Amino acid sequence: MIDIKLIRENRDLVKENIKKKFQDQKLPLVDEVYNYDIEYRECKSKGDNLRSEKNKLSASIGELMRDKKLDEVAEIKEKVSSMQHEIEELEKREIELESKIKEIMMMIPNIIADDVPIGEDDSKNVEEKTFGEAKVPNYEIPYHADIMSSFNGLDKDAAGRVSGNGFYYLMGDIARLHSAVLAYARDFMIDKGFTYCIPPYMIHSDAVDGVMSFTEKENMMYKIEGEDLYLIGTSEHSMIAKFKDQILKESELPITMTSYSPCFRKEVGAHGIEERGIYRIHQFEKQEMVVICKPEDSETWYDKMWNYSVELFQSLNIPVRKLVCCSGDLADLKYRSCDIEAWSPRQQKYFEVCSCSNLTDAQARRLQIRYKKEDGTKEFAHTLNNTVIAPPRMLIAFLENNYNEDGSVDIPEVLRPYMGGKSKIEK
Repeated sequence: MIDIKLIRENRDLVKENIKKKFQDQKLPLVDEVYNYDIEYRECKSKGDNLRSEKNKLSASIGELMRDKKLDEVAEIKEKVSSMQHEIEELEKREIELESKIKEIMMMIPNIIADDVPIGEDDSKNVEEKTFGEAKVPNYEIPYHADIMSSFNGLDKDAAGRVSGNGFYYLMGDIARLHSAVLAYARDFMIDKGFTYCIPPYMIHSDAVDGVMSFTEKENMMYKIEGEDLYLIGTSEHSMIAKFKDQILKESELPITMTSYSPCFRKEVGAHGIEERGIYRIHQFEKQEMVVICKPEDSETWYDKMWNYSVELFQSLNIPVRKLVCCSGDLADLKYRSCDIEAWSPRQQKYFEVCSCSNLTDAQARRLQIRYKKEDGTKEFAHTLNNTVIAPPRMLIAFLENNYNEDGSVDIPEVLRPYMGGKSKIEK
């Protein structure tokens, strides 16, 4: 959520930003909220003046009573009563306007960085750099579900009977590999100085509204029927909301955390949940990184965070590239974002495995996350998040890039301690 002052002072900038995101249907919201804000401030000012005048008149009643000026007392009491009624009407209107302003402000997208590529959708995202050699071996690499099944490691048929499409059973060495990459990613981030955390897997609606746009909420979140609880789509949701309504000390920043959680997503609008594979699914597990910092430090942390993803995937023998997200592919709260995509030698293309975002103060404004500076002033913090690793999807890249012609899969040296010392998975 942007600062209402920006709309008061520079509506054209806000409108231009909306156009860059190809959300022209939201342009009328800027003038609408601008007018509501004027009325709100007028109501508030008028109410404050009336309260001040009413208090002065009320204070004069005692003196008039002592002087036995009863006619004047009756007149003042009638005037005070009339003022009180007007004040109550103004307060009622203030609440209505405040609600309308907040509702509209939460639909207006965050201002994006000046260097974000302009484009309507993810087809206009820009490759910035590749890391590692994207190789294609001279032997065939099977579909990832077939590789898993060759180790008796995947059963989607049983999951379909139990839960439906978009779910899976992982077993044996594949299940162990799944847990191993999560444990390795956890320790990788702890070694980078991040505090490990396991958060709640369900959060209240006000926390959801604080961390994502209404569209994302509708398309992603599962709601618990009859309760004000949602299953998280990523641990970023509960990790950022942990600091809701808090005033942090400047000396506490940056707060750097890495969190594990299962994640649940409806995947509304997805082009069909895969029948066989594990690329697009309703349930997965994830290691996340989250940073809360001072505004002047957020861009430095953004660069650190996506670079951590590159370093981690390269340590697992997986070539990756950095893909800069264009304006139309940015969720409403994002200032800038990039995807780290892993190389698929079977498909001979890259696919997303991490998403790193700087949201500046958009989430902090919604959740009222502030910090107190040394001079006593309070300022909204900046929030950032990035995927560390999200199996089972990332296992697709792992299996394909470490697959051998004989059907075995190499275990990179960094992962072997988490796999009982194994250097290969063999049939």
